[in-house]
Amino acid sequence: MIKERILKGWNFWRVFYMLIGILMIIQAASYGQWIGILLGIYLSSMGLFGFGCAGGTCYNGSCELPVKEKEE
Repeated sequence: MIKERILKGWNFWRVFYMLIGILMIIQAASYGQWIGILLGIYLSSMGLFGFGCAGGTCYNGSCELPVKEKEE
């Protein structure tokens, strides 16, 4: 399951999150900013594993809750 998650479903946003996360890790490590490294790890893992908005689940309506009909 993890292998499929990593290898399939790549789009522009997953690549973007992955690259921004890696660049943030490099930049923060060069300045010794640990919180920046953690944020970069989070962003790059979003891109690598495709969760959150990097996986495209924020825009396709899958997060919507069903509307309950009014009972009378």
